[in-house]
Amino acid sequence: MPHDPQMLKGVLALLLLSLLDADDGYGYGIVTRLKAAGFDDLSEGTVYPALTRLEGAGYLTSSLVRSGSGPARKYYRTTATGRDELARRTASWRALVAAVDIITTEGAPR
Repeated sequence: MPHDPQMLKGVLALLLLSLLDADDGYGYGIVTRLKAAGFDDLSEGTVYPALTRLEGAGYLTSSLVRSGSGPARKYYRTTATGRDELARRTASWRALVAAVDIITTEGAPR
């Protein structure tokens, strides 16, 4: 089932920070990892601008690494600020999921 684009937009930064905290990566490789995790509807046109925004905010740093099969690749990794932001976004996500779960399984509290 395709993901709702608006919901996905809201969690994309969390997904990217999570992936890059676990392992450095470059754009196309990150897209491939996201697709392997079930995010088939994500494209480079969505991921690359998000990486640029996260880098601009200081959550990621990048470096060019030579590739044996073409031009150098821009690899991203989380910064200390990015790890703090990842923790904040993870806690926020978990609280949101818990609140949504209460409403969708038990109905609104009275």
